[in-house]
Amino acid sequence: MTFIEKLNAAWTSRNSLLCVGLDPDLKKFPAELQGKPDAIFEFCRAIIDATAEAACAFKPQIAYFAALGAEEQLERICAYLRSNYPEIPLVLDAKRGDIGATAEQYAREAFERYDADVVTVSPYMGWDSVSPYLEWKDRGVIVLCRTSNAGGSDLQFLEVDGKPLYQHVARLVAEKWNTNGQCGLVVGATFPHELAQVRAIIGDMPLLVPGVGAQGGDVEATVKSGKTASGTGMMINSSRAILYAKPQAGEDFAAAARRVAIETRDAINRFR
Repeated sequence: MTFIEKLNAAWTSRNSLLCVGLDPDLKKFPAELQGKPDAIFEFCRAIIDATAEAACAFKPQIAYFAALGAEEQLERICAYLRSNYPEIPLVLDAKRGDIGATAEQYAREAFERYDADVVTVSPYMGWDSVSPYLEWKDRGVIVLCRTSNAGGSDLQFLEVDGKPLYQHVARLVAEKWNTNGQCGLVVGATFPHELAQVRAIIGDMPLLVPGVGAQGGDVEATVKSGKTASGTGMMINSSRAILYAKPQAGEDFAAAARRVAIETRDAINRFR
């Protein structure tokens, strides 16, 4: 099954557009995990088990693991997802952007070491920085387009032939790079107007949409701007708001995460 086929199936079987981001921050871990050598794995495993029913994808952010020398725990988390939730796409958020043999090694890292279904990449160095990932015909590549951070406008709004650069990227990926139907784009929930413009350019290509939750993106505007005619087409990511949800009476951290994940999924579904 290809990445796109798996994602389409997850949208249907899970009735969800919610992507749960895995950004482990040791300072925010519950007391019972503090100081444990495998705390990152245990935390992420508990989050995965608690939120899987509400998720169409999981997205580990590699920097949170690499900064702590915890790549082995990330490998275990990816293996756990593959073994226990093989029907849910695994998005490796790496934002790689290099060329030639280096890009080939990054592709091996994503698709062999971590066995991800799809990886995020930067388009700044052009086609030859993306093509090595597309050699993996069953995997996907999600290209940065209109990112959720304010500083993204520094480059993404530069005009190319009278259009902002992010629209040029969207058209380039949709019309030239997506030859095997493997590509998607990153467009932030914090910019629903631009999200709608990208959707108009790319048709039914999938979007990874960060910015809902802690970053304050509006759920209704995001869904209405980015959904396809079938009411799908997006992996709307929430990380911190779910991972570090404040427990209510009788809840542990995983139960709190489950509650917020379900609430977020249901809020998204109200506008599909």
